[in-house]
Amino acid sequence: MASVNRNGDASQPLLQEPVADGDRDGGDHDDEEKTSLSMRVWAETRKLWHIIGPAIFGRVAQYTMMIVTQAFAGHLGEVELAAMSIGINVIIGFNYGLLDDVAEMTGKVALWLIPLHFSFAFQFPLWRFLQSQLKNQVLAWVSLASLAINVLTSWLSVYVFDFGVVGLSVSFDISWWFLVLALFAYTACGRCSLTWTGFSMEAFSGLWEFVKLSAASGVMLCLENWYYRILILMPGYLENATVAVDALSICMSINAWEMMIPLSFFAAAGVRVANELGAGNGRAAKFATVVSVVQSIMIGCFFCALIMVLHDKFAYIFTSSVDVLEEVDKLSYLLAITILFNSVQPVLSGVAVGSGWQAYVAYINLGCYYVIGLPLGFLLGWVFNLGVMGIWGGMIFGGTAVQTLILAIITVRCDWEKEAEKAKMRVAKWSTPTLEDDEAAAR
Repeated sequence: MASVNRNGDASQPLLQEPVADGDRDGGDHDDEEKTSLSMRVWAETRKLWHIIGPAIFGRVAQYTMMIVTQAFAGHLGEVELAAMSIGINVIIGFNYGLLDDVAEMTGKVALWLIPLHFSFAFQFPLWRFLQSQLKNQVLAWVSLASLAINVLTSWLSVYVFDFGVVGLSVSFDISWWFLVLALFAYTACGRCSLTWTGFSMEAFSGLWEFVKLSAASGVMLCLENWYYRILILMPGYLENATVAVDALSICMSINAWEMMIPLSFFAAAGVRVANELGAGNGRAAKFATVVSVVQSIMIGCFFCALIMVLHDKFAYIFTSSVDVLEEVDKLSYLLAITILFNSVQPVLSGVAVGSGWQAYVAYINLGCYYVIGLPLGFLLGWVFNLGVMGIWGGMIFGGTAVQTLILAIITVRCDWEKEAEKAKMRVAKWSTPTLEDDEAAAR
């Protein structure tokens, strides 16, 4: 979590003392009352986009590596596209095997993608560590360099050395490990002198509390992430499964590509809400939530309209197969609706993370996605013979829509001042004592 100054500003160094209660409660609230709404929105927007801008750049660059790999595979053939899509979009989430000829090639891709799994264990903590200190420019440039390496190695693998999907898989591994090594080099070589002093046994202090919080976060995110992976799996049992998986994976890839923007709002909303709650300013946390959600929805509406306009064209990025192009065209309107829903849900999840509600959201995800969404998708897809449209529609309207509604209700009804008091207690508990604190305690 980024540190907080007296104005709830996230642009201060990570290691900074918490603000005393008396310093916080008086003048700031009076100043807020005197400041016009437009000025407050502009001030909050600047704080948000200081995090969101580089985060979007970095996340889009990283996901573009997946798009590039899938696009090269798609121009090798339909089976290659299906295998690579499953390898990237599903195997990275959890292992799987079905579909006849696609399963065989997917197994080969999965083996070569094993090194990629280990990179995540290093990349995610490094990314969050640097992001919490607003080292966003570094994250963006390293991601861009990784993308450039991915494009070059993918082109060499397919068009120069003719290595096929195996070469694309290795190129993908190389790109992600470059990202990890570059971030670690930046962190460990003196660029984070205030927060990185080398490895220490102190990292294990308070480990149980950290495990409990991270476990709740992991369950929350995994239940959501796996839900969309299952969406790609389910059409595998339909007729003409290769075309169905190709079309759906193309739509999911476009959706995930665009979702890098809401996920950047997820990170920024979490930081801003945590900052303000940690500083004891519940009203500012609520205002940051509103600004984040509104701006994300505006961007989501733009991309929703863009997909509707380009409904019969965007799939050319991945394939030239007429059957796949026609199937993507049919699914494009569901894609547009999904993008609109996803412009809200990740932001509310970010607010939940910033507020420490991960465990509650995990239960909500479990109920909405796996008790409502999946059964409804199965019912519409197979019982009512609506195919991919029924599977996707049921999972979106039965799962994502209900989950978004519940999160919105919880957020609206939240007692922000009470949450601020809880956050201040957590900050006081985990703050590192200073020399002044020790002297005061001695007196």
